[in-house]
Amino acid sequence: MTFVLVIIILALIFDYINGFHDAANSIATVVSTKVLTPFQAVLWAAFFNVVAYFIFKDHAVANTIGKTVFKEYITLPVIFSGLIAAIFWNLLTWWFGIPSSSSHTLIGGFAGAAITAAWMKDSSLDMAQIVDSTKIWKTVAFIFLAPLIGMVISMFFTLVMINRNTWIKCSIFALMAVGIWFLFQNFQETKITENMTKFYRIDKNSKIVTDETYKLEKETDPLKQAEIKKKIDEAQAKVDKAEKALEASKPFIHEYETKGAKWVATQIESNVDIKTSIISRFGDKLNSYFKTELLKIRSAKDASIKPQYLLAKNSVDSLKPLAKKYYEVGFDSMISLMIIKQAMNPADAIKFKDKMKMDIQKDLIKVVSDSDNKMLRYFMIGGLLIFILTFIYSEKIKEPSAGRQATVFKRLQLLSSAGFSIGHGGNDAQKVMGIIAAALVANGDILDIKDMPTWVPISCYAAIGIGTLSGGWKIVKTMGTKITKVTPLEGVCAETAGATTLFLTEQMGIPVSTTHTITGAIIGVGATKRLSAVRWGVTINLLWAWILTIPISALLAALVFWIVSFFAK
Repeated sequence: MTFVLVIIILALIFDYINGFHDAANSIATVVSTKVLTPFQAVLWAAFFNVVAYFIFKDHAVANTIGKTVFKEYITLPVIFSGLIAAIFWNLLTWWFGIPSSSSHTLIGGFAGAAITAAWMKDSSLDMAQIVDSTKIWKTVAFIFLAPLIGMVISMFFTLVMINRNTWIKCSIFALMAVGIWFLFQNFQETKITENMTKFYRIDKNSKIVTDETYKLEKETDPLKQAEIKKKIDEAQAKVDKAEKALEASKPFIHEYETKGAKWVATQIESNVDIKTSIISRFGDKLNSYFKTELLKIRSAKDASIKPQYLLAKNSVDSLKPLAKKYYEVGFDSMISLMIIKQAMNPADAIKFKDKMKMDIQKDLIKVVSDSDNKMLRYFMIGGLLIFILTFIYSEKIKEPSAGRQATVFKRLQLLSSAGFSIGHGGNDAQKVMGIIAAALVANGDILDIKDMPTWVPISCYAAIGIGTLSGGWKIVKTMGTKITKVTPLEGVCAETAGATTLFLTEQMGIPVSTTHTITGAIIGVGATKRLSAVRWGVTINLLWAWILTIPISALLAALVFWIVSFFAK
């Protein structure tokens, strides 16, 4: 338990460092345009970092980070080594004033330590068996795509903002609001479908098919080949059945926006064959009750615990077939059969029955409602509405002047920087949540990242907020003045573009760099004036730092794990 506490503390320290390392991303433009003093700016940014806790419910980025490495290769030494490497690289780049990515250093460190640990045990393992290559490559792609998207959106916003026709400008913002509503509604439906994919265990059984196929390719013993083929066929049959259930659920998922989570859950429970999923969830509850995951982890470190683990495993294996009788005999009879099988005393029997209780409708409601993004939509559309009303007031109701326009953009910059800080908090705090949740899974405290206790997100959002309060003044200078000189109008455009990019990628569950995003947005506003307004030499140096972050963090983590492995023996 001590090692887990050390990892949690280190993760929160990383989150704190992330806050002051990336504070510049949120405040550089408002400081450089003198809208706020440095102290006011960090206070403003920190507050909205924490506000993000109330806006983002699904924790899609945390799930991506925590599942970058497959569960069986996640150990506490692996997480520890990844964190040490990430903290070192973050502090080093902060010291030299390089706005590198905290996101990518964390992913690189985590993956690098896991691959090293796995290869030290079995060098024949394919990398695709250790890490989720799809998640890795998607993250790598957004090293280039995030700043590019930020740049394009900021150029678009700048061109709209400088348009002198108020009604054209406001009409474009109104069309954007409609587009955002339907786009994010689509994201919501996609995420509900993804969550239902996990509910039906499609991902879990697909992973079994993939892993067993790797084993089959390397196995030469005909008897073992037959056993592996049987496992593949059983898992594939479960996948096929689950995919049919998912297809049958989609018409109800499509109605979530108008009819709500309870209606969707009721319809799925009544009209879709979810028997296999419910029986599988009883299996999860058995593992939780007998603490098999925890004992398995402990037995790997302490041989004296192995008999206890085997006893728990045998108990679960003997009771799982009885879970299949749930639909034949009902819950009470199924539990009675399990209690008789285990010869439990009355006190244990009461505790066991309580632990095995299941409210499938409640579970379905949570799976569906966790994907809701209405709060985020309201915030974005509300921001556009404020833009529209501000321009109508300042350009149509009041006599427009250069001084009044400058004041308007300075005030709007408060809104845009708040939006970017929410995106920063929502994106970056989730990365640490994913790491802490992975540590809790590795320690056997929870079965899956989605089961993380409430204190995890609260502590992560608090840590990044406190870190932002500490500031990161060296990087403020780079971001606020060295790339291009930024006016209040351009600050609004850059921050709004950065926030929009972060909101988009968070909905897709992609851990992007807030640094890359705001840098691209600042380049966009500079390039809108003229290409020579951007100091491309500085930009190219930043690009090299971005490209090198993942591989260097992975190598650092590999080295740390190699050292740690001597003490772990």
